[in-house]
Amino acid sequence: MGFPKFSVSSVFLIIVVMGLSSGAESKTYWEDIEVLKELKNGLEPGSVGPGSCVSSWDFTVDPCDNLFSDRFTCGFRCDLVVSGTSRVTEIGLDQAGYTGSLSSTSWNLHYLESLDLSNNFFSGPISSSLANLTRLRRLGLSRNSLSGEIPTSIGSLSELEELYLDNNNLQGTIPASMNNLVNLKRLELQSNKLAGVFPELGSLKNLSFLDASDNAISGKIPGTFPASLIQISMRDNVLEGTMAPDSFRNLDYLQVLDLSHNRLSGSVPALLFDALPSLQQLALSFNHFSSIQVPASMATQSELIAIDLSNNELHGFLPSFMSLMPRLSALSLENNKLTGMIPTMYAFKAVVPGPGISPFERLLLGGNYLFGAIPDPLMGLKPGSVNMRLVDNCLIRCPAIFFFCQGGDQKSLAECKSFSPLIP
Repeated sequence: MGFPKFSVSSVFLIIVVMGLSSGAESKTYWEDIEVLKELKNGLEPGSVGPGSCVSSWDFTVDPCDNLFSDRFTCGFRCDLVVSGTSRVTEIGLDQAGYTGSLSSTSWNLHYLESLDLSNNFFSGPISSSLANLTRLRRLGLSRNSLSGEIPTSIGSLSELEELYLDNNNLQGTIPASMNNLVNLKRLELQSNKLAGVFPELGSLKNLSFLDASDNAISGKIPGTFPASLIQISMRDNVLEGTMAPDSFRNLDYLQVLDLSHNRLSGSVPALLFDALPSLQQLALSFNHFSSIQVPASMATQSELIAIDLSNNELHGFLPSFMSLMPRLSALSLENNKLTGMIPTMYAFKAVVPGPGISPFERLLLGGNYLFGAIPDPLMGLKPGSVNMRLVDNCLIRCPAIFFFCQGGDQKSLAECKSFSPLIP
């Protein structure tokens, strides 16, 4: 998800002048005025439409002293920080379709705490002069057309708590200097063209949300992640190698792990099923995993609600422990090379799971080499009761009168026998 959008009312809230007593005279610090001028001058004049925030910026009067007037209607906020002088502390442009470059702006706004230019059409590189914003806590450049590399100087923004660079055309590697952002809580880099190895971010002790999806990040999964993480999304990259358990061992707060659409291989580690006490969603589809490690605890204390391991190269029988996971309600193992019979425990979890056990609401097992008869408890399921698919397997009989057999045929007997000698 990108940088939060502002409603019309919230844009006006941005420009509230804090700390100014009624009737007091405000004077904007001269350097702050120059930066506002640079920002306006960097815009393509044709993109500054009537009614937009920037169209009301008229520098024949003092900006901070004329907020709420017809000269400066919105787009920034001022605070009285020293006697008689106001400083710009927030800039939040409206989504007016501004085009232009940010590289000509000096960004000498030493009291700026929030900069939001998202959902416009700014292009060109991210200026290294953003490093001048030493008090910045939130930087939002989402959904523009920015290109070039992420400047290493961004690592000097030591007060930064939220960084949104998603949905641009950024290239190059993710700078290791991001390890200096020790106060960072949220990092969004998704939907760019970033490449190279993802850096170790172990020093970011406050990071709770990481999204680097939809890029071209390569190499192995980082050896360590910050223990504070709640969500990791790195889908749609070119990560390869195995999932080393040590990379995830201390993630006690992790709720969502999405590494789908990569090139990961080997075994899905047992740790993911029984050693991460907060994990609720696990997405590892469209990789090259070949097996699933069985946890010693049989995952009976797991908090997992949804598991997607579809479109891998998983061999062997359906993992019986997954039918014992108390909260698991969505399981997809489609399009693998799993064989054997459908365990009766799977059927009971879909139909009569027992007290305190969540039933399967989604059970997708199509596109494997499962054989034998369909378990009897499944025969009484009615359409709409469960999202279930058993097509494209080696089952003895799966007629289309059953909703979970619709949408495809079973594999031919010759294909089934060539895959597994166990198939009668």
